[in-house]
Amino acid sequence: MTDHDSTAEVPASAEDNVYSQGPLRLRGSQVPETTADQSLLDSRGPSDWTHEDPWRVLRIQGEFVEGFDSLAKIGPAVSIFGSARLNADTQGYQDAREISRRIAAAGNAIITGGRPGIMEAGNLGAREAGGVSIGLGIELPFESGLNDHVELGVNFRYFFVRKTMFLKYSRGFVVMPGGFGTLDELFEAFTMVQTGKVTSFPIVLFGTAYWQGLIDWMTTTLLAEGTVSDKDLNLFTLTDDIDEVVDIIGTAIKGEQQ
Repeated sequence: MTDHDSTAEVPASAEDNVYSQGPLRLRGSQVPETTADQSLLDSRGPSDWTHEDPWRVLRIQGEFVEGFDSLAKIGPAVSIFGSARLNADTQGYQDAREISRRIAAAGNAIITGGRPGIMEAGNLGAREAGGVSIGLGIELPFESGLNDHVELGVNFRYFFVRKTMFLKYSRGFVVMPGGFGTLDELFEAFTMVQTGKVTSFPIVLFGTAYWQGLIDWMTTTLLAEGTVSDKDLNLFTLTDDIDEVVDIIGTAIKGEQQ
């Protein structure tokens, strides 16, 4: 093979990465410098937003329709949340994989954010149990695309549309160790249950050592100041026991079906 052989493999580079934007798959110079969410929320710049925003509503509507149409027939499902940064060498990844495998083996679909780490573990566990493995992706400025274990994937431009899908099609949340994104989904769930927007909705925090500090702060600060009630601190279960996670989720779903 010569240096000029046209069959030579081209070295991979950052520009070769596939970027997902709604139904589009983009590479290289076609990767946008901003996301749809950024464009929607950025109030700076000229007043041409007065012309663009009404049309953007149609795209948002389209995302809702696509999500509803794709997920309407999945049956009972449970969402697994957690960090994209915890890889297969971590205990959190292995725990999420086993939890998902056992929940899926009981006949439930598994929904994750479709990214790496804990989300990948959730999708892998679902596949190992022969369950439906679902990934709800999101367009991000620094990464995009779904992990290889997602069987049914939907990519969203807008976080608020994606959040609606998690809440509408999940019968419960299992929240593994994670960062800001995980906390965002967790407190969204707390708020929806606290205000009665969703009912019979178990929220399980897995990892006592990880979550105890947050719970202590909610007790010593929020509860002490009167900004939440004792009842609000009973909206979730904290555990290190995989059997307990499976039992809580299974009991809640069985109760809904009766």
